[in-house]
Amino acid sequence: MTPHTPIDQALVRVGAALPPQRVRTAPDLDPAPDLLEQREPYAVADAAAIENLLRCWVRETGLDRPADGMLTVPLPASGTRLRAAVRHWSHTGHHRFGPAHLAGADRVPLTAVTLTTLLAREGDSAPAEAADLVARVADSVRRTAAFVTERREQPGPAEPLLPFLDSEQALILGHPMHPTPKSREGLGETEAATYSPESRGSFPLHWIAVAPELLATDSAWTERGRPVPAPDLLAALAGPGLRLPEGAAPLPLHPWQARDIRHRPGVRALFDAGALQDLGPVGTAWHPTSSVRTVYRPDAAVMLKLSLGLRITNSRRENLRKELLRGTEVHRLLRSGLAVQWHAAHPAFDIVRDPAWLAVNDADGRPVPGLDVMLRHNAFGAGHQAHCVAGLTSPRPWQDLPLPAMRSRLAVLVAALAQRTGRPAAAVATEWFLRYLDAVVRPVLWLDGEAGIALEAHQQNTLVLLDADGWPSGGRYRDNQGYYFRVSRRSDLDARLPGIGIDSDTFVADDIADERFAYYLGINNVFGLIGAFGSQKLADEEVLLAAFRRFLGTVGGRSALPDLLLDTSHLRCKANLLTRLNGMDELVGPVDTQSVYVTVPNPLAR
Repeated sequence: MTPHTPIDQALVRVGAALPPQRVRTAPDLDPAPDLLEQREPYAVADAAAIENLLRCWVRETGLDRPADGMLTVPLPASGTRLRAAVRHWSHTGHHRFGPAHLAGADRVPLTAVTLTTLLAREGDSAPAEAADLVARVADSVRRTAAFVTERREQPGPAEPLLPFLDSEQALILGHPMHPTPKSREGLGETEAATYSPESRGSFPLHWIAVAPELLATDSAWTERGRPVPAPDLLAALAGPGLRLPEGAAPLPLHPWQARDIRHRPGVRALFDAGALQDLGPVGTAWHPTSSVRTVYRPDAAVMLKLSLGLRITNSRRENLRKELLRGTEVHRLLRSGLAVQWHAAHPAFDIVRDPAWLAVNDADGRPVPGLDVMLRHNAFGAGHQAHCVAGLTSPRPWQDLPLPAMRSRLAVLVAALAQRTGRPAAAVATEWFLRYLDAVVRPVLWLDGEAGIALEAHQQNTLVLLDADGWPSGGRYRDNQGYYFRVSRRSDLDARLPGIGIDSDTFVADDIADERFAYYLGINNVFGLIGAFGSQKLADEEVLLAAFRRFLGTVGGRSALPDLLLDTSHLRCKANLLTRLNGMDELVGPVDTQSVYVTVPNPLAR
């Protein structure tokens, strides 16, 4: 049969690019039971944490695939070795493992906390940082177990009314390459149920009034062509229950942050002087999204990115002034004509805009940390099929009918498409991946090549739009932190928007932009998607890697990333475990020293 569509033709070319024996309908996996399908929630959470730790250690220390199917990790500081059966070895690092144990003690499986303690002893970290990591792993496991328990009791509808919110709240096990994906230092048990997306929490915002002499704000928000100041937008969001003093501006806070900032001497002094006034909880409930601090209401035209002093993954999540400036700056840049050019080439992709913000300065004009909010466009209402990619790929450790055992939303989509089309699931998965590359990855590469803007497009920052059948049809990027303006394109960008990047501190050297772009879009996003397909037995990773190679060869344009991914034997990769062991905060310091990066083999170069 002659293939008629570009996707069909691509599938044929991908199959032809592989030796016949490598084209399999599914990866070869160990038939042993999956530990994440256990009944006891804490055992599920602990098994997930162990796999995360081992994946991180393998990647960050450069361990090779064991010939005998048994991962062996030397532990010289403890005078022993760690062993774990390999259930699935992934070209992209998304391995699956059985229980971990010490050599000679096969019947005594290690817990995640014990494993963390052993691995921490092998590094050069200070004792305090090692102890902190152990405590945060324990916290992450405990919280994950609670989330698993809640979801098993209330799994939710198969077809949610708010698909966007459903995928935002679906990361029950969290980042598969992070040692503490669900640790939230400082959040109590009752608060966790209210403020966590995994618990489907919701809460009203806590409002304060800001005296005009302390107000810092900017807005490029327009309605029907007319500019709208940030205070006006916020007052409308609060509703009629807001009792705002004359001349003051409204500022919403996360309830946890509202309590925490009262203990900060500088902020307490502003309250004591009457420059800030506490208005209390006002308005209807908002829902936390995957970032925890960005909140959503389906009936509002605005999402709010709040400051939150909790340490989540690698950072305390308080907005920085340069990030607020960056959001309005990028919105103005796109409105300068760049968006028209971009949409002419890729009409189904865009950036979720951050066009307004409001914050507080002290009497000397310096930013007051923790008192700022960013206003984001919200176009995702009832039925809108916009999905956080990390939410789609995240395994869900509960029964998900009609499929047995644990499956991600991505697996459910592939199964439904296979049933609808009458095609093998592996062929459907490969086509889904090819469509994703065209709908999401190609537009991001266009922006880098044509404008010199690399996006920090990891899976949690990326939304994929699905058509009525479940195929990728477009995409969105969201995150005012994650823009890299290339120094080599400064004059081009300045011509579009004079003065761009100066106050927002957004320009970076091209080699740093290449490194971060390759990690976030290449390793985290695309390789992560390939790893999800492979580790969940949906498709053969080698087939998808061949598809990605062929796609990169067709991109063209000025972006350096396709050639970098195709021609480089090794890539620089963020090392989340080593970053944590070194006690680093990704939002503090120069962009090139915020995290530990290691060199890893490029699976495309095999």
